[in-house]
Amino acid sequence: MALLIGCAGLLSAAAPAGAVIPAGTETAGPTVTNPTVTNQTGTNPTVTNLGPASAVTSTSVAEQVGDRIWTITSGVSPVQVGAFDPVTKTVGTKFSLPTGAGAWAMTHLGTDLYIGLYTPGDVYKVDTTAGTATKVAQFGSFIWSLAATPDGKIVAGTYPDGGVHEYDPATGTTRTYGAAVEGEQYVRSIASDATTIYAGVGTKAHLIAIDRVTGARRDVLPAAYADRTFVATMALEGTKLAVSLSPTGTMLVYDTSDLDHPVEVQTPGGDQYITAITIHGADIYLGTRPSGTLYRYRDGALTRLGSPYDGAYFNRIFVDGTTIRAELTSQVVDFDEGTGTFTGTDLGQAGLPPAPEQAMAIAATRTSVLVSGKAGIQVHDLAGGGSTRTFLPGEAKTMTPIKDQVYLGVYTLARLWQLQPDGSGLHELGQIGNEQTRPTDAAYDARSRTWLLSTEPDYGKYNGTLVEQHLDSGEREVHRGVVPDQSVRSVTTADGIAYLGGAIRNSLGTEPILPEATVVAFDLRRNRVLWETAALPDAKTYADLVFHRGHLYATTDDGRLAVLDPKTGKLVGSTTVGTGQSVLTIARSGLYGTDSKRVFKVTPSPAGVPTVSTVVDGLNAQIYSYPLITTSATGDALYTIKDRDLVRIGGLR
Repeated sequence: MALLIGCAGLLSAAAPAGAVIPAGTETAGPTVTNPTVTNQTGTNPTVTNLGPASAVTSTSVAEQVGDRIWTITSGVSPVQVGAFDPVTKTVGTKFSLPTGAGAWAMTHLGTDLYIGLYTPGDVYKVDTTAGTATKVAQFGSFIWSLAATPDGKIVAGTYPDGGVHEYDPATGTTRTYGAAVEGEQYVRSIASDATTIYAGVGTKAHLIAIDRVTGARRDVLPAAYADRTFVATMALEGTKLAVSLSPTGTMLVYDTSDLDHPVEVQTPGGDQYITAITIHGADIYLGTRPSGTLYRYRDGALTRLGSPYDGAYFNRIFVDGTTIRAELTSQVVDFDEGTGTFTGTDLGQAGLPPAPEQAMAIAATRTSVLVSGKAGIQVHDLAGGGSTRTFLPGEAKTMTPIKDQVYLGVYTLARLWQLQPDGSGLHELGQIGNEQTRPTDAAYDARSRTWLLSTEPDYGKYNGTLVEQHLDSGEREVHRGVVPDQSVRSVTTADGIAYLGGAIRNSLGTEPILPEATVVAFDLRRNRVLWETAALPDAKTYADLVFHRGHLYATTDDGRLAVLDPKTGKLVGSTTVGTGQSVLTIARSGLYGTDSKRVFKVTPSPAGVPTVSTVVDGLNAQIYSYPLITTSATGDALYTIKDRDLVRIGGLR
């Protein structure tokens, strides 16, 4: 079914005067390198290093110990731990950890700070008086949540085992309580009192109360909320327990002496997530997304206090005397209730500087190359060299240059944004809705001036979408389930036909319905499927699709390349391009691709089986998800990632 949605009421991501969004940071210009290249094309490509592809100070968690706010960077290597002084507005103590890609979890016992990492799931104890860190435990690959118990232990919630674990600092021993709910992968939030651990579970929401002695458990989330995806955020103070439910922006307030009768508090305005909850006496403070609003719940009433900027992500809220303070993605802000205003300090400027991160998407315009990452886009100036960063309340998973604009598909909430090639003029076009959260690919149909996107549904949900954003009218059509029982991983278009590549994993937290993925041809004018094919046996994902010289090229997650007849879907030929995912791009001199290890060229063959030859080897690209490559606006060069740097590959023939 196609849903037609208007795009009135555009939202601006620009901050008002005096807002706390950090200024753009600049980096140095390009360095020309001449690496030893394994090349099989008979050309002599030039490789120019343009510096870090994307650099950021991004945090996801914070904890106050004494008079300092401790935080840790994510998505950079190595991760940096820092202590922010609210008086001097500086990060004093700062050090790196030898493991981990980032952190979502912190708690403390006395002056000892505990940090739970992901990739791997290490637990570090930080002596905040000495500024030293020691690894004390490991719980799998990903720790989502940590909490301290009244008797001096640390409890952890993990992914993908959906487990609950305990660490005893006094003895150095650990205990596991097993999966909170059999079959569920996430314990996103956790708290504990003297007798009970409370575990917030997803992707099908549960609130599990676990007896700390016996391990016996029961679900205390009322059945009326069983359709939610996560119990995502939690706070416990005395006998008052507050939890958030996604994706409806709902808070439930429990009395732990009577867990059967929670009080529902619904945030207004369509917010879907509560990312931070703090209980302070009789008051509960909470921060919501996507609006980025701070609320206070008091005496049965919810009061809006304000927003530091559109899309602010509250990691933690602190109440320090009469001061309400929050740690956001890359800032610490103070709220003045008398004036209703926020003042903030950028953590990068305070002493926790940006570092190269894993890039998420790449696009080239005539004047710039854009690389997206956490909460922003790095804009590389092709004429002057160097780069600046544009703030974005989310992660751009797709970036599509169309004439003098760049269109963004943003995670979470599958939001659609637009900006200019220099990073200015950022504004929102709307949300895809339809239980979708993650844009996966994008293309442009010039005939109808339609921006096409493919999407993955929200956690625990099924069936992705093809989205048609009509740029002339502003109308939006959303086709859900057009690739049946799959998320839609890739999209390309030719002659008014959209070609879609499926992925059998519908979303995180789901089990596949189908044994293999399919490719679908969809008529954009008639809104109907023309054909569907399982082009290659046992393919789980079609990572990319490109229409080139009369044929449709499709790559799989296991390193295969299929050549299809676009009229019928019939397999013309296939070959191997690598061992994992690859993406493709078209330049003047032909069809190219990358698997993050090398850049290769695909040369068509009359027999149907193309030739694959290496152009540049040894990339070792450290990217967030799928490989990244794009073609220059003039078609004579490629841009891709080497290590964590942006490189230009010229001299193509």
